[in-house]
Amino acid sequence: MIPPALRDMSDIPAARRAMEELTAATLAVNPDIPGVDAEDHWVRGAPGDPDVMVRVYTPSGVGRPSPGFYWIHGGAMVVGSVAMDDLRCKELAAEMGCVVASVEYRLAPEHPYPAPVADCYAGLKWFFSQAEHLGVDRSRIVLSGTSAGGGLAAALALLARDRGEMDIAFQQLIYPMLDDRNITPSSHSIQHPKMWNRQSNIAAWSAFLGKPAGSDDVSPYASPARHEDLSGLPPAFIIVGELDLFVDEDIEYAQRLTRAGVPTELHVFPGAFHLSDRYLPMAETSRRWAAVTRAALRQALHG
Repeated sequence: MIPPALRDMSDIPAARRAMEELTAATLAVNPDIPGVDAEDHWVRGAPGDPDVMVRVYTPSGVGRPSPGFYWIHGGAMVVGSVAMDDLRCKELAAEMGCVVASVEYRLAPEHPYPAPVADCYAGLKWFFSQAEHLGVDRSRIVLSGTSAGGGLAAALALLARDRGEMDIAFQQLIYPMLDDRNITPSSHSIQHPKMWNRQSNIAAWSAFLGKPAGSDDVSPYASPARHEDLSGLPPAFIIVGELDLFVDEDIEYAQRLTRAGVPTELHVFPGAFHLSDRYLPMAETSRRWAAVTRAALRQALHG
């Protein structure tokens, strides 16, 4: 189901073209979501960095202040864009009655760590600072992302805690990409060429880090599984498939969060593989996946 070029990290320009074509095709066959306004904002990046684009989705008739949802797209740190999740963000804004912000971060290998993390953090800091203007309740801002975006969301939760600049209400991590070391059993066993596999994952991590994956001096804000202290983080929801390369590192991260005293909900779906909820949305497993994920998000946003 996954276009072959998107699995081949040896040719990143080709992977980006494949993602752009897939995004265009998806937008062409799906109707727009009525009643949701989308507006692009250019916000100040970290010192010395360029400005960052954040697209804000506001549903009509939403109460003020409403909950906020900060979204980070996936794409193995090297492909992807705000546009590819445009419909998803509009659907979430309309269904959940919240203001959604989606960040356009720079991609590796042209912009390795810390650039993507810095962009995402700058966008999140702006979202908090503009909460009143955007009609958002600062005490109900949820952080989320899929795959690489899930890993970046986990990194932002750590950074926000350590810098003490923002209080995130909840982190929802969807098959997050958390560990560059690739040392878990699943990171070795998932090698099927039609799935997100070990070879592609190592190539993506190396592009993001600007050095070989698994190097000794990798920052825990690049690879959150390396952080030794997970205490004091916002409550977490983690969901991953049984056949996902990331399943073992995600389970381990959830266990460490729990041991650190962080309220954590973990779901491992039998038979699900990386992105199966997106590529096979009508499958019964994907339907249950969506129901569980949205129920947890609704609880986090609205209590």
